[in-house]
Amino acid sequence: MSQLTGGPSDGETDRTGQAGQTTRPGEPEGAERWRGVERGLLRMRRTLLTAVSVPLVAVLGPVLWLAAGPWWAVLAAAPAAAALWGWRAIARNWASWRYAERDDDLLIARGVIWRELTVVPYGRMQLVEVTSGPLERYFGLARVQLHTAAATTDAHIPGLAPEEAERLRDRLTELGEARSAGL
Repeated sequence: MSQLTGGPSDGETDRTGQAGQTTRPGEPEGAERWRGVERGLLRMRRTLLTAVSVPLVAVLGPVLWLAAGPWWAVLAAAPAAAALWGWRAIARNWASWRYAERDDDLLIARGVIWRELTVVPYGRMQLVEVTSGPLERYFGLARVQLHTAAATTDAHIPGLAPEEAERLRDRLTELGEARSAGL
């Protein structure tokens, strides 16, 4: 498995909330088709941000007001400003997640500032897991985790619909076995 910088830029896949498929403009037919993650991942992450930031601001403002005076209560605006910045950052991060299935390997692209493209050859895969914690299940999501012979492998795709995650697991397992991997 190798990791390279680069990858698809924002707007290359259908962002309607479904894991759409598109090719990049100007690419020949048969080029890899990039798929995005589900919109539920964006909703889940924004819900977590709200669940942390709203109580923090609601408690911090009055406590600072009573303990140090009204001017110090203005400091409660800092977590609110960070939450607003985080709201947009979460959306950009969500839009950056993509994956493409090619003939011999799986491409996973992510990142906004530091873009990362992970290439996982099917023949190097040892295990493909589908996991879904309580919060992910509530939002109808699953995660595909890929394990290879390399100890540093961090190849995963979050925010997939459970059906898509199972389909991808089955396909990757089939392709790994066909390429004489240890699946």
